[in-house]
Amino acid sequence: MESEPLQFFERMLNTPSPSGYEAPVQDLVREYAAGFADNVATDFHGNVIASVNSGGNVRVMMAGHCDQIGLLVTQIDEMGFVRCQTIGGWDPVQLVGQKMTIWTKDGEVPAIISRKPIHLLTDSERKAPIQLKDLWLDIGAKDQAQAKKLVRIGDPVTLQLGMQKMQNNLAFAPKMDDTTGLWVVIEAARRYGLKAKQTCAAFAVSTVQEEIGLRGAKTSAHGIDPHIGIAVDVTHATDCPTIDRGERGEVYLGRGPVIYRGPNMNPKVVDRLIEVAEQHEIPYQIAALGKAAPNDSNAIQTTRAGVAAGLVAIPNRYMHSAVETISLDDIDHAANLLAEFLFSIQDDDDFRPGM
Repeated sequence: MESEPLQFFERMLNTPSPSGYEAPVQDLVREYAAGFADNVATDFHGNVIASVNSGGNVRVMMAGHCDQIGLLVTQIDEMGFVRCQTIGGWDPVQLVGQKMTIWTKDGEVPAIISRKPIHLLTDSERKAPIQLKDLWLDIGAKDQAQAKKLVRIGDPVTLQLGMQKMQNNLAFAPKMDDTTGLWVVIEAARRYGLKAKQTCAAFAVSTVQEEIGLRGAKTSAHGIDPHIGIAVDVTHATDCPTIDRGERGEVYLGRGPVIYRGPNMNPKVVDRLIEVAEQHEIPYQIAALGKAAPNDSNAIQTTRAGVAAGLVAIPNRYMHSAVETISLDDIDHAANLLAEFLFSIQDDDDFRPGM
């Protein structure tokens, strides 16, 4: 991977973007995409759309959502402790003892998530599942008045951000879901633009509010009206303890992006992705999904009169946690796959099933 795209990836991982509060990372996407795109636009929902060869006859949309799960400040009590509700799907166990950041109009406020120490729990409390109502944020305030000078109701909260590299070109960080997919679609558009001659119109979209209902994919796909739409998101890696590969399939870090098959995916798009991967010796994995996908490919497929949809996924261990783990090789291969897919599209291609 080139150094500048890798730096862009790390900068996104260090930039907060809870659903509904994506502006900081979208600023970064606009700045970076302006270096290669024909046009960079932002719609009223907040989606950022970078286009390459926008006058092409066949419109291909690539979507990676920029939002992450987070928390939202709902109360500051008389002692200066902060209570929150969730943005997106959390397992409260993942929050206990974590270092957090409250993002205010005046900057970052460090916080920790706390609960009653185990020594003080009753027998019934020890046996009960952890609930968000039993947790609070401690910012070190001496009282409510001091806390309210720093934090407002409605301020977003994230895990402490940042990436660390591991062995075998793996890396972990909060918000790999879906910074990985967003990076892939932006990088694929950049690499496609380097080709001597572009064929289709490529739209790389940084979608908002996926974590609360695939909302940005719905609005941006309606505006673009693509013929083909590919979502890039994370998927559960099954190469770690306690995951049933008989139920979830075999998905390994470092073995390439995952191309999904199933009713949410257009079979001709799937076949073309596989054909391109094999032609260019890009490693890939196959997985199956027998229902509507819980990601942007779902919303894209049913936009307007229907879109030829595809889903390319990045294997991710420990999803929705502080230590989401991916392979940097996988995202690099995924960007190559989509760039070559774009270049393979011709004006006379017909992606209608059975035609």
